[in-house]
Amino acid sequence: MTTMYTRREFGKLTLAGFALPAFGGLIDSVVGGVHLGVQTYSFRDMARPPSGDAVDIVVKAIADCGLSECELWAPQAEPQLGGGQRGARGGPPSPEAQNARDALRKWRLDTPLDHFRDIKKKFDAAGISIFAYNYSFNPTFTDQEIDRGFEIARALGASVITASTTLDVAKRVVPFADKHKMVVAMHGHSNIKDPNEFATPESFAAALKMSQHFKINLDIGHFTAANFDAVAYIREHHADITNLHLKDRKKNEGENTPWGQGDTPIREVLQLLKRERWPIRAYIEYEYHGTGTPVEEVKKCYAYAKQALA
Repeated sequence: MTTMYTRREFGKLTLAGFALPAFGGLIDSVVGGVHLGVQTYSFRDMARPPSGDAVDIVVKAIADCGLSECELWAPQAEPQLGGGQRGARGGPPSPEAQNARDALRKWRLDTPLDHFRDIKKKFDAAGISIFAYNYSFNPTFTDQEIDRGFEIARALGASVITASTTLDVAKRVVPFADKHKMVVAMHGHSNIKDPNEFATPESFAAALKMSQHFKINLDIGHFTAANFDAVAYIREHHADITNLHLKDRKKNEGENTPWGQGDTPIREVLQLLKRERWPIRAYIEYEYHGTGTPVEEVKKCYAYAKQALA
């Protein structure tokens, strides 16, 4: 006998931690051959428990949006450990912030990998796959912490680590990516003035030369805001792109806008993926100031993407 659940009942069961059977076809966000999903940073403003992680909140949000895959933002799989402000003008962190940073490092290194395997089970039960783990290496990471990120990503079932990082830090990641034989996709922003930032085609090219395991996580909104042509870049470099972040921004470092109101060629990019059948994921990243909840706004973005692929 097949048991049927309403979406509300399903969400309650997921949050209660029950292991649901894998429902083939319960959620399927492949549209026109294009794998649509979400960067879970989109749900950053949703209330979360004061202790523990935000995993249950995120799983329910993704399911409510009707999406079947994601790029999991690391802070949502980690506890909030408090902390204070950094020093003035980029100086050293306050003692509170340093203590929080040390505590997070200890948590990452000491938490058993079974904890992350259990997180994967929650996503699996909801019919959601974790394609990538967004673990952004920065200068405060120790070598052990970098190495641990690959172990965590594997335990979560991720195929890729995505990282908002810099060229100098990326060099430190090379031996670990090579050791684990796991792809690290560099995420770009729009600050083309800093040569250490990933923002320009040249900065991505520099990363690709560092390791055969380095690829690109192209944010087409930021790329457009930096006045580059996302369609042309994807057409030329598709073999080196793991997944896209979909958002709409204005050119010339312009603001984030509701989809269809900026300069980003979202429709053209999605049609290109549909036409060429490249295995590049296209993930919604909600960052504009919407009028609804994060779930409502992500649903709007999903509807826009589906219409664009019609």
